[in-house]
Amino acid sequence: MTGELAPAPQLDADAEAASAAERAAAFVARETAVACPPFVPEVRLHLATEVTPLWHATEAALARAGVPPPYWAFAWAGGQALARYLLDHPATVSGKRVLDLASGGGIVAIAAVLAGAGRVSAADIDPFAAAALRLNAALNGVTVDVITEDLTASGATAAWDVIVAGDVCYERAMVDRVLPWLRQKAAGATAVIVGDPGRAYCPSEAIEELARYLVPTPLDLEGREQRETRVLRLLPRPSDRGEGQPSP
Repeated sequence: MTGELAPAPQLDADAEAASAAERAAAFVARETAVACPPFVPEVRLHLATEVTPLWHATEAALARAGVPPPYWAFAWAGGQALARYLLDHPATVSGKRVLDLASGGGIVAIAAVLAGAGRVSAADIDPFAAAALRLNAALNGVTVDVITEDLTASGATAAWDVIVAGDVCYERAMVDRVLPWLRQKAAGATAVIVGDPGRAYCPSEAIEELARYLVPTPLDLEGREQRETRVLRLLPRPSDRGEGQPSP
């Protein structure tokens, strides 16, 4: 016996998590370029572009490298429209507690800070998105609390005044997980605002259109050069509040 103590398991886990976060940040910085989304030039992001390796990488190649689909590396139309709305209507978030759900690279969260939000949290379960969030927040000189747990499944009790979600209605599995949680929050005192560029699974009932934009989009990404994109507020429904329950 040498008399040396084995490292505490928690210290090992913390060191491993820190190392993984550093590797993710290095990947984001290496595989992207700093650019301004066309509809939100106030914000700078680490993005996949036509000249970066990530733009040309296949999903299979990324999977072999242990990298999930890099949704965080693109400024999707729903996120751009929602960020534009917050910057042009700062009273929506000014002085308020804001959560950006499924934040990706954080364009909406950053716009919320720039619009004067009191405190902004950004949630995404992809560790590479979390790395991009931190890099992009630093790039814009703003502070964003990054959350990596799945809030829709964790039973989190934190309170937010406004929840924003850009472009989350692109597939059935995502909507089935996210929309009931957002509806539950909208049934209370939280304003829930989403950006939608005409995705198939966007809800058509109990919504209020706040704005409509034509957002430039890469032809390679969306199959068209612009998308008509709406900013929508989810409205409370009796079924979400509970039959016979008083409205908040």
